[in-house]
Amino acid sequence: MARKAVEQELNREIIVEVARELFATKGYQSVSMRAIAKKLGYSHGSLYYHFQDKAELFYNLVVDDFTHLFNRQMKILNDGKHSAMERLKIMMEEFIQFGLQNKFQYEIMFLIQDNDLRRYSRTEQAKCFDLFSRAVNAALEETASIEISLFSLPWSLFMSLHGFVTYCNRFDQTYDEVQKLANDHITFLCNNLLKNLADIETVQR
Repeated sequence: MARKAVEQELNREIIVEVARELFATKGYQSVSMRAIAKKLGYSHGSLYYHFQDKAELFYNLVVDDFTHLFNRQMKILNDGKHSAMERLKIMMEEFIQFGLQNKFQYEIMFLIQDNDLRRYSRTEQAKCFDLFSRAVNAALEETASIEISLFSLPWSLFMSLHGFVTYCNRFDQTYDEVQKLANDHITFLCNNLLKNLADIETVQR
């Protein structure tokens, strides 16, 4: 009966949300299950009804956040109402919006410093980057009149978006505050993508 009462009052989502904030602001090593429980106002034993240990909690947190981002990006990629280039622009805007509206999530997903913990996010990062690469390649195939292989291009574009989000988060800028700047940044990147593509096509001809 005691366990049932705890599970009714304290659910998984609440624990994950509080743990996410503590991990992002204080660092994984500095946060204990006891500290998370204290923040929640419960005994630390109540957390073990939901998670075996702190590592399991962290892993579930990372998977949840990447799944949320992945699903948002996949929905855009599969949207047949827009051209491939338009879908790429929307995906880039969505990525920036996600990073600025979910600062704690982004910190853990892409900026965690602990080497032992990076392995939890490495696979999920690869899935999201692969999706982004598919969007970039689709835009290239739609635009180019000849076959072109640019393996480093998706990575360069992704890192440019990552840098934008990281900089804005460091100065606590909201998405609403930088939305126009974000759109200008995306337009600049895509225009240069098309320009470089045209230059390569000219050389190869």
